[in-house]
Amino acid sequence: MLSGSPIGVFDSGIGGLTVFRSIVEQLPGYDYLYLGDNGRAPYGNRSFNTIHKYTWECVQWMFKQGCPLVILACNTASAKALRTIQQQDLPKDNADKRVLGVIRPTAEVIGDYTKTKQIGVLGTKGTVQSGSYLLEIEHFSPDLKVYQQACPLWVPLIENGEYNKPGADYYVKLYLDQLMNQSSDIDTILLACTHYPLLQDKIKAHLPGHINVVAQGDIVATSLVDYLQRHLEMEQRLTKNGNRQFYTTIDDTPDFDRHASLFFADNVKSEYVDVREGC
Repeated sequence: MLSGSPIGVFDSGIGGLTVFRSIVEQLPGYDYLYLGDNGRAPYGNRSFNTIHKYTWECVQWMFKQGCPLVILACNTASAKALRTIQQQDLPKDNADKRVLGVIRPTAEVIGDYTKTKQIGVLGTKGTVQSGSYLLEIEHFSPDLKVYQQACPLWVPLIENGEYNKPGADYYVKLYLDQLMNQSSDIDTILLACTHYPLLQDKIKAHLPGHINVVAQGDIVATSLVDYLQRHLEMEQRLTKNGNRQFYTTIDDTPDFDRHASLFFADNVKSEYVDVREGC
């Protein structure tokens, strides 16, 4: 386990690594702990109660490893668990800890990417059904028209290493067509799942060149930089030795390591954990 007070980054699987890489690029000096709940992925089709239970177990485990700040680098967890964690769970026993999500930072800036004021949101079934993006984007950019499309097979393709194979093209085109059929004026598509950037090349190949495809990594990282500048009491608690540690809830750690090593120059060596112990 890491010593000190690292920033925790959590995802249901490997998708959060797309955000984690951007965070490390913008804030390289900090200590980090990444946890992928691969053993229970995907989260997208699960109920609110189950997603909250799983997410809170993982967050509590990261708190026990010394993380005073945890980033939910998972749209489904941010949509279905973050509010309950912030408003009910943290005040009980962890009032000095903070948990942040990826939806609000993205909603704050997505309006800057569109000229037609019509955007598409691609997400898991859970994220789409929650309506979180509709509510948050309405709050920050009420002039935008938002169209949503659930892509329930994309995360399983990615978690099983099929995202860069020809067979994935069928399912990429299937959901893109369903989204674009809702409006021909969509000029910006938000990848509202941190797994989806792994499909970004295929997504762009099936879209007209004028459509912006927006991933969340840099947006979330920039928002975290701003957060730490505004909350020095938290920033000063974090240790800064440039350490990174990876954990997964699936016992096939070499498979996780192969995926994670795509994002970082060094070979990743993760450890298996059971986050349910003691929760």
